[in-house]
Amino acid sequence: MFRWGILSTAKIGREFVIPQLQDAENGVVTAIASRDESRAKAVAARFGIPHAFASYEALLASSEVDGVYIPLPTSQHVEWAVKAADVGKHVLVEKPLALDAGDIRQVIEARDRNGVLVCEAFMVTYHPQWLKVRELVADGAIGRLRHVQGAFSYHNVDPQNMRNRPELGGGGLPDIGVYPTVTARFVTGREPQRIQAVVERDPSFGTDIYASVKADFGDFEMSFYISTQMAARQTMIFHGDKGYVEVETPFNSRVYGDDRVLLHSADHATTTVHRFGDVRQYRLQAEAFARAVAGEDVPVFPLEDSVRNQKVIDAIFRASEHDSWEPV
Repeated sequence: MFRWGILSTAKIGREFVIPQLQDAENGVVTAIASRDESRAKAVAARFGIPHAFASYEALLASSEVDGVYIPLPTSQHVEWAVKAADVGKHVLVEKPLALDAGDIRQVIEARDRNGVLVCEAFMVTYHPQWLKVRELVADGAIGRLRHVQGAFSYHNVDPQNMRNRPELGGGGLPDIGVYPTVTARFVTGREPQRIQAVVERDPSFGTDIYASVKADFGDFEMSFYISTQMAARQTMIFHGDKGYVEVETPFNSRVYGDDRVLLHSADHATTTVHRFGDVRQYRLQAEAFARAVAGEDVPVFPLEDSVRNQKVIDAIFRASEHDSWEPV
């Protein structure tokens, strides 16, 4: 049984990840840490976690923990992923792992010198709906893929929220821009070659709050927009010459009910619906991670893929500074 430690009492951990880690068939949460000991104890009591620590260092030193889940602010991800790896803990760290692709190199080096597993927590890559989309596109269900279209938006103007604080790694592209990029890459197995982009920043926060992106993958294109100050929406569409695949809840599983993948024929005469009911993508991610640690040959999201995805985000920011194409 893989023993998880949680670095931080962040909301994503409390509301989404910890409950699903607890439900995993091959894992249990044995410890949680916070710089506020009372918060650590409160969350530990809520979830029946046996150990609560008043510092992250104390949790990393615990013999009751095999690996850690890190939902700290983005600006601290690389630092604590390296620290955890250096004491022999396996690491699952929230996305985005870093704010620059170059920064991931030190995490890779820490993984390799300590012989541990370190992964960025792209839970969508474990969801069977994305495996189905990849299968449909690969099998030619939509013919030749010509265009991928995406959108991800929500409305958040809380100045204290980490997503609106640049010193904590806030901003729309780091928070949600990574999802259209990673799912398009996951489905197609292709990398974008060049980028055009428009990025808008909040005059008070300084964070990017809107981005409109065009990516050239060679034989198909991708366009998507993201925003942290628009009405909530998320969608992904893979459009070919013989039909298209529409993913209704591509990122936040079960937000709108059952997750569904719709395969539409070119003439709109038929639509095949692939419905995914009680899928818990954080649980699937945790189970795959623990199996990989145990030596099983199961797919996980490797750090090398994290580098490639972050290079796309880096290129979007660079492209927004001029009107021409920017190489990835």
